[in-house]
Amino acid sequence: MKFDTSVLILVIVLLLGSCEDQAIPKPRAQMRLEYPEGASSPFETENFKFQYNQLATPNLDSENSFSLEYPEMKGAIFLTYIKVDSNLKKLIVDAKRLSYEHAAKADNIVEQPYVNPNKKIFGSLFEVQGNAASQSQFFVTDSTEHFLAGSVYFYVKPNYDSILPAAAYLQNDIRRIMETLEWK
Repeated sequence: MKFDTSVLILVIVLLLGSCEDQAIPKPRAQMRLEYPEGASSPFETENFKFQYNQLATPNLDSENSFSLEYPEMKGAIFLTYIKVDSNLKKLIVDAKRLSYEHAAKADNIVEQPYVNPNKKIFGSLFEVQGNAASQSQFFVTDSTEHFLAGSVYFYVKPNYDSILPAAAYLQNDIRRIMETLEWK
């Protein structure tokens, strides 16, 4: 069997010529969103008080309905206060139903119970994961007189990956509201 050197040279040239780096397009960059930790400010009504983030602007819609607007994030926490009058079970069922209505678009809904017996505060925080309209919902009550419910909404089309930093930030602000809440 005779070996042809010209074929060997051709194979070597082809192998060496094919060893260049392939141009790989870079993935589209996403902005890293970081928000400063805002100082706390008191918010007070005739029925309750709590501490909220100073980066938010309170907006009173009515006596029992208001929002904390976050213009930099294009979002808000909407809050509604209701007096309990033998309707506690219905209020809790409605709050949970409202949270689980997002299940059609959500990837997951995580319910986190909150209990502070010293302040008589009982409730739940619902973290909605996925492209749902609201990323967080919550309610708190003292079980006898007061019921406060809230939700986070953004003024943009929900894209969970894009709004995740802002959603996590506002969820922490909801926790601050729940932890500093005091009934009157």
